[in-house]
Amino acid sequence: MRALARAASLLRRVAAGAPQTPGAGTPLSKNFPALCFNGYSTLLAPANEVVIPPELLSSRTVWTPDRELGQYEDLVARVTNFHNEDKGFMVLDGDVFDVPIRKDIVHRVGTHSTKTISEVSGTGRKPYKQKGTGRARHGTLRGPQFRGGATMHGPKPRSHAIKLQKKVRRLGLKIALSARTAEGKLLVFEDLDVPSHKTKNIVQYISQMDDTKKVLLVDGGDIDKKLKLATQNLHYVNILPSIGLNVYSILQHDTLVMTRAAINRIVERMHTPINR
Repeated sequence: MRALARAASLLRRVAAGAPQTPGAGTPLSKNFPALCFNGYSTLLAPANEVVIPPELLSSRTVWTPDRELGQYEDLVARVTNFHNEDKGFMVLDGDVFDVPIRKDIVHRVGTHSTKTISEVSGTGRKPYKQKGTGRARHGTLRGPQFRGGATMHGPKPRSHAIKLQKKVRRLGLKIALSARTAEGKLLVFEDLDVPSHKTKNIVQYISQMDDTKKVLLVDGGDIDKKLKLATQNLHYVNILPSIGLNVYSILQHDTLVMTRAAINRIVERMHTPINR
């Protein structure tokens, strides 16, 4: 975490154009290539200079737009806010945001239900007399042999819960985060501060995002009260703290917005050893 914080600090200096060492006149930004690949990039540092910690550097060059996905490479993401102001850069851990996509880990839910004879709408009166009509004997029109009648021995709602291993649940979250990153639909914000609780502000901010239909906002700690009030009437905007982030919520939204604090907490959570 300290290395990430140090890298983030150095990258903010890059964005501000600060000199790399005291007395040096060359800004760090000249030593960094432009961002590519849906707004993310692997890191490339000059051979004779150490700009950020070596353990955060990638061995691949940044000038490959068709970079193969799922290579566990650290990525650099631009940090902004609701006003699209430049807030520097942030390193995204490759073992969390660039893992191979496996659909079999994600697809494990479902349920079903049918109506029994007591649940089907209709009268309980005997349809006609027992004898003398020449027809078969019936006591109700809600039986399974009639159109609109009950379904016999059909499925009913039950628990489909599957107790997955902790490492599988953790891998599923990494895959969901990597999928949004690969699509260029992971946005990194400095914070989720809004000037007021007015819904029109959030509507304006979301409308400025490219190709966005449903947004999930994730903050590192408690959700700001003004942000809650501003989004509670918008069905296409939802908020979660980082502790509540899950695979289902990520897949239900086409755009994922995470703050620096949220990313740091998720990375810390993914790197915490699993208690057996």
